[in-house]
Amino acid sequence: MRTRYVALAVVATLCLSALALIGIRGFNYALDFTGGTATEIEFAQPVDVEQVRERLEAAGYSGAVVQTFGAGNDIVIRLQPQETGDEATGTQREYSGAAILAAAQPDGNPGTVLRSDFVGPQIGNELALNSVYAAIFVVLGFLAYIWARFEFKFAVAAIITTLVDLLVVCGWFALSQHEFDLTVLAGILSVMGFSINDTIVVFDRVRENFRSLKVEPREVLNKSVNQTLSRTIITSFVAFLTILALYLYGGESLKGMAESQMIGIVFGTLSSIFVACPLLMLMGVTKQDLMPRARDDIEAELARRP
Repeated sequence: MRTRYVALAVVATLCLSALALIGIRGFNYALDFTGGTATEIEFAQPVDVEQVRERLEAAGYSGAVVQTFGAGNDIVIRLQPQETGDEATGTQREYSGAAILAAAQPDGNPGTVLRSDFVGPQIGNELALNSVYAAIFVVLGFLAYIWARFEFKFAVAAIITTLVDLLVVCGWFALSQHEFDLTVLAGILSVMGFSINDTIVVFDRVRENFRSLKVEPREVLNKSVNQTLSRTIITSFVAFLTILALYLYGGESLKGMAESQMIGIVFGTLSSIFVACPLLMLMGVTKQDLMPRARDDIEAELARRP
């Protein structure tokens, strides 16, 4: 608790910086949100990704994202929607799997189209809107659960702490301009769950100490954080190692999700230590805020006495 003002100042700076980055740079949305074509191709021999990208650029497919998945001869090509001369059928024909294969295929290395999917801009907009709904639903669910279990001040502190972690992760993707797709969104939602779980562990110890210790709220909060410190760090470290393995060996398709989860685990751990309880301290939490039902029972019992 002694460093609470410094910690909250740093957190406020990070949040404002993240909001500025999101507003100025925005996200590098993937095809899931913008629409476009994703084509998976298997070649007879391993291919040079940069060479495939240059061939696509020469054929008029600008801005192509070429990645390997699985073996070195399997690649996925993602193309953003582009203007074509044919309004009716030009897009479908030009962006078909066969056309993309013909443009990307190196000489002497035949390939086979495994899958080619087209996502329209309208579907991308619907996915983006549903993503916002999912995030709002998670936040409201957390708020209702913690309010019912710990009372309102605890719920507000927990939601603010979780939103801090969410903003930091989103700010990182705006800064790095790494691709933001549905797997990244899934990682961010899981970060929210991890963060709220860590915070609830600390708050549960706060509730126990308020009941058993007859000291000032600052001492209760400080002792609660220290008592759960080892558990928080060990749990987060093990979870981080798991996600790190996924980041290193899970392939390109899972890198975005693993990246968001690793950043979220680090900042979720720090926020549960340096943000959650200091926020409670600023809101002036007391034992009465934590146990209103017990207080009402005592008052009712006193009222019944002669």
